[in-house]
Amino acid sequence: MAQQILIDKLLHACVKQGASDIHITVGQPPVFRIHGRLRRLETKVLEPEDTVALMKAISPERCQRELQEKGTSDFGFAFHDLARFRVSIFKQRGNIAMVLRQIPTTMLKPEQLGLPESVVKLVFRPRGLFLVTGPTGSGKSTTLASLVNHINETVDHHIITIEDPIEFFHYHKKSTINQREIGVDVPSFAEAIRRALRQDPDVILVGEMRDLETIEAAITAAETGHVVFATLHTNSAQGTVNRIIDAFPGNLQDQIRTQLSVALIGVVAQTLVPKIGGGRVAAFETLVVTPGIANLIRENKTFRINSAIQTGAKYGMQLMDDALFNLWRDGLATQEDVLAKSHRPDDLSQRIVRAKRQMAMMEGGADEDVIDAESL
Repeated sequence: MAQQILIDKLLHACVKQGASDIHITVGQPPVFRIHGRLRRLETKVLEPEDTVALMKAISPERCQRELQEKGTSDFGFAFHDLARFRVSIFKQRGNIAMVLRQIPTTMLKPEQLGLPESVVKLVFRPRGLFLVTGPTGSGKSTTLASLVNHINETVDHHIITIEDPIEFFHYHKKSTINQREIGVDVPSFAEAIRRALRQDPDVILVGEMRDLETIEAAITAAETGHVVFATLHTNSAQGTVNRIIDAFPGNLQDQIRTQLSVALIGVVAQTLVPKIGGGRVAAFETLVVTPGIANLIRENKTFRINSAIQTGAKYGMQLMDDALFNLWRDGLATQEDVLAKSHRPDDLSQRIVRAKRQMAMMEGGADEDVIDAESL
């Protein structure tokens, strides 16, 4: 019973301190990730039996079985009314380890996340594929949940989400929402998308496009008159388009380029940057698929997408490095932190140096020290 109290205490502390993740592994105390940094708790070092007991305290039977068979399992669970957690349990060096990701219970509005207006407009299109991309832990789930909630509050749609595991719980507002969990409600993403087409959806959310079959099913669903949201682990909009095309065998790539040029409506690539004064702030690269960009995709000229984004500001487009520059300029993030997330750090660094020089000239050099100190 003492162990059960321990897991409760851990989860309470996680919620109270605003940690995004809890790491449980043998040979060290539990570790919290707070604002992107790992912090060890001042408690006892975990023994093998501790991690087993903590795992058993929260894991469903089916996941414990899967852990034994496959060496890993994922699931989601609610901790009272305080938070939901997405959990990955796995074996390492023969012992049990876990990582728990906290999923906030309150959903932020798109503007609170800093999402551009152009992106919010895209989700009300009658059909098309909308991708949110970025590395693990960059806030993709939060962005998607916010957009789905925005649709839910605004229009009367039927929304189907397909997730592994279900992260944010959505309630019926103006829309009807059905959430399906892989392994519980349906065997696979691709199967769930195909089935969804018979369930009269307006919007389908695909947690992750993991394999060729899922990518294919998502593109088909987008072509046949549905809005499909999905995520990919890519860092840029141009890289996302290439990743999808490269997932297909060579002889199918021309056909996929044509399909994608019609189906894709937009890509948001995002990353989280430490915020000056605590917390984190998101930087977004946004691609809105205009007829010109659709042509680039169809004609295999994806290398020109970045320059098209650069000249597409009037459509609400923006490159990641421009978003990072703006965070630095607005005093939200340090020079060091924005450069760490930059796609072309040398170019961004020179741009910041030029901007500082300009500021110094405008202020007669008086505040040069202040500006430099802030950028360190």
